[in-house]
Amino acid sequence: MSWLKSVNDNLYAPSYTDMLRVAFTSEFKRGRLEDLVALLSGRNFETRSYEESIAESSFQMLEQGIINFMNETNFKRFMMILRSAGFVTSSMIRSQNAINFSYIVYLVLKDKDTAPHLIESYVRKWFVMSILTARYSGSPESTFDTDIKRVNELGVTEYLSKIESAHLSEAFWNSSLPQQMNTSVASSPYFKVFLASQVKHNDKGFLSKDITVSDLLLHKGDTHHIFPKNYLQKHGFTRGKYNQIANYVIMQSEINIAIKDKSPSDYFSLLLQQCNNNNPKFGAITDLEQMQKNFSLHCIPQNMETKTIDDYDDFLTERHQLMAYKIRDYYLAL
Repeated sequence: MSWLKSVNDNLYAPSYTDMLRVAFTSEFKRGRLEDLVALLSGRNFETRSYEESIAESSFQMLEQGIINFMNETNFKRFMMILRSAGFVTSSMIRSQNAINFSYIVYLVLKDKDTAPHLIESYVRKWFVMSILTARYSGSPESTFDTDIKRVNELGVTEYLSKIESAHLSEAFWNSSLPQQMNTSVASSPYFKVFLASQVKHNDKGFLSKDITVSDLLLHKGDTHHIFPKNYLQKHGFTRGKYNQIANYVIMQSEINIAIKDKSPSDYFSLLLQQCNNNNPKFGAITDLEQMQKNFSLHCIPQNMETKTIDDYDDFLTERHQLMAYKIRDYYLAL
């Protein structure tokens, strides 16, 4: 894997165990590493005896799995697929096992000579599905074992469809996901997927005319509180309340600094005024249609220029739903 030394990309930085897990699962169609130890020892699971021929074939299979894993074309194309889903920085990815199994899906589909455009779509969907459902957060080895056996039995297309029917139904998008987004954890996987959806659609940053969300994520843009933090603090709101992910947008730091702790009714009114008088106070957007489109891209509820502190809870509820729908549309188009 000497080619890796010249690659300046830490989007997927697998450990030795990650490599073994991917190589073993993709090649042996099993998910428990203890089974690998047994097979390399020559274990015959049916007779419960140990056979030299099984040990030899197991080492050969593992070698092939590792070669497939570290193949430069495979590895770089897989990372390209992750980026094409909107995940452009390592900070956006919180589950190593979600990446590992997505790479397994890639290797399995490639081995079956699946059309490249289908591989890309299935890998993107599997990765995002895994994050949204926290699929590998509980007992990853058991889930790996179940998933690879079902993939081997049914194929990726049918099995993914069954997972979607069970876990990504309309009830998930309409109710479950908005409820799960009621969190103050900035590293929330749901917020990361929301940002990925914005990167995927090449959305501009909040109140930005030309700079994209992708640019801001790659070059240290600010996380802005739509209802400013100091404004909420002055009204007695605690950290868990003002740091809600539904109160976050990604924006340029200079715009964030200019807004300071103005109430939404104040600075959204000024935003509308700058579209009338062509005198920008925050950002460079002076066209009303372009401003409203920017609001829509960031799932900003309507009539923010009228919002007061009494509207904060309703604002969070409405934006949870708008963000969930944006994530749904993004997922379905992967």
